[in-house]
Amino acid sequence: MILFRYLARELAGSLVAVTTVLLMILMSGRLIQQLAAAAAGEVSLDIVFFTLLLRLPSFLEMILPLALFISILLTYGRLYAESEMTVLTATGFSDKKLLGYTMIPALFLTLLVASFTLVLSPWGAQKMENLYEKQSKLTEFELLAPGRFQSTATGSRVTYTEALSNDKTQMHQVFIADGNTLLLAERGTQYVSDETGSRFLELHKGRRYDLTPGSAQLQVLDFDLYGVKIADEPEERRKLRKEAVPTLELIGSAEPKHQAQLQWRISLILMVPIVTLIAFPLSKVNPRQGRFARLFPAIVLFMVYISLLIAMTGMIEKRTLNPAIGLWSLHIVYLLIAAGLLLLPEWIRRRKIKGL
Repeated sequence: MILFRYLARELAGSLVAVTTVLLMILMSGRLIQQLAAAAAGEVSLDIVFFTLLLRLPSFLEMILPLALFISILLTYGRLYAESEMTVLTATGFSDKKLLGYTMIPALFLTLLVASFTLVLSPWGAQKMENLYEKQSKLTEFELLAPGRFQSTATGSRVTYTEALSNDKTQMHQVFIADGNTLLLAERGTQYVSDETGSRFLELHKGRRYDLTPGSAQLQVLDFDLYGVKIADEPEERRKLRKEAVPTLELIGSAEPKHQAQLQWRISLILMVPIVTLIAFPLSKVNPRQGRFARLFPAIVLFMVYISLLIAMTGMIEKRTLNPAIGLWSLHIVYLLIAAGLLLLPEWIRRRKIKGL
C-alpha cells in the first residue's frame, strides 16, 4: 500500500497539473470567442462567464483522457529515467502489478468522465440552449426607440416604428429601408424557427416598394404577411442542440445524428482505459533517453485517435458510415495497438532467450 500511495500521489500530481494547464488554454480560447460574440452583439455580456461554467463538464470530458495519457507518460517516464523502476523490478515488483495499480485511478477517472459525458454535459448544454433561446428573441430591434429612425449594427437597414410593445417583440406602424427596398407595415413581430433556429421579422398588412437604381421604375407589392430573415442559427447553436439531448433519449433512436452522439459519448468513456493501456508501455524509456523520449510520438498517436473519432462521428451523422460499425471499429484497432505494445516486447525477449 505504501508503494501504491506513492505511485498514486505522483500520478495525481501530474494529472492535476496537466489538467489545469489544458483547461486554462481551452477556457481562455473559449472566453475570447464569447467576448468577441458579445462585442458583436450576438450574445449578452451578462451570460458570458455563466456559459463558461456550464461548458466546464464538456471541457473536462475531453481533457481528462488526454491529461491521464500525458500524466502516465511523464510520471512513469521520470521513474524509468531516474532508475526507480529498475529498483522496483529488482525487488520483484512486476509490470503486471504496476499495470494493475495504474488501472485503479484510471477506473476512477473512467467513472468521472462517464458522469460528465452522460449526465452533466447534456445538462449544461440544455441550460445553455435555454439561455441562447432567450437571446435569440432579442434582435437589433431590442434597441429601437419609438418615433426615431435607427440603423442596425451593420448599417445596411434603417428601421422606424411608431410604437413598440413593452417586451419589444412587436412593432406598430413600421417603416424599413433595406438597400433598394422599402417596406411599410401596420405591425411587425419576431419569429424564431424551431427547426432551423433562424430568426425572422414578420410584417403584417403592408406594402413593399422595389426601387431600380438609375431608373424611374418602381415595383409595388401589397401583402398580408411578409417575412424577412434577420439571422441564421449559428453553427455553435446547432452543435449545442445535439449535445443538449439527454442520453436516455439517444438510446434506441433511429436518427443518425442521435446514434452518432450516443456513440461519441460512450467513446469518451472507453478512451480512458484504452489510452491507459497504450501509455503504460510507451512510458518505458532508457535512462539515457530521458523521460520525454516517447512523449511526442505518443501524443501524435493520441491525436490521431481523437481526430478519427471526430471524423467518424461526422460520417455517421451524414449516413456515410454504418452505425453498426461506427466508432467501435476504431476502439478495437487501438485495443489491438495497446495489446501489441504490451505483449510484443515480452514475446521478442523470450524469442531471443530461446535463440541463445
